[in-house]
Amino acid sequence: MEVNKLIGAFLLAGIVFFVTGLIGDHLIRVTIPERPVFNIIGGAKPAASEPAAEPPIETLLATADAKSGEADTAKLGCVACHTFNDGGKAVIGPNLYGVVGGPHAHMKGYDYSAALKAKTGPWTYDELYQWLKKPSAYAPGTKMTFAGIEDPKERADVIAYLRSLSPNPEPLPAAK
Repeated sequence: MEVNKLIGAFLLAGIVFFVTGLIGDHLIRVTIPERPVFNIIGGAKPAASEPAAEPPIETLLATADAKSGEADTAKLGCVACHTFNDGGKAVIGPNLYGVVGGPHAHMKGYDYSAALKAKTGPWTYDELYQWLKKPSAYAPGTKMTFAGIEDPKERADVIAYLRSLSPNPEPLPAAK
């Protein structure tokens, strides 16, 4: 008997719900307006097909600020993995004193990744610029997990700071 009462209650609730829906459909009529109420101008901008070209490193270095670059290395967390003083020891990454113009694997005794050992020649301004933009793209397989510096001006400031870490800084390239 109790089960019958329970089933009856569910059936009654379903009938009441159905009838309420029918009454609501007759009381409220949906009418589609002939014209939109709001006129939306513009809307979303289309995505750019190509990223804007970055200025050449020579142009950026002409106005780069080494003091800002030093502050950027602290802000970006470079100091957590690198030292910047003359004769400094490797931490997680190598010491960066004298890196501009030095060989890619410039610090003796540091275990560089095969990707960086394969790079020949000195660290030029352009190579540092590309490295700081995205290390994993410049040297696929690098041990450096840093994502990179997106802002070209900030990258140039960091390079200007790295350039200042030498008793004989490399000459700046001529602006194009």
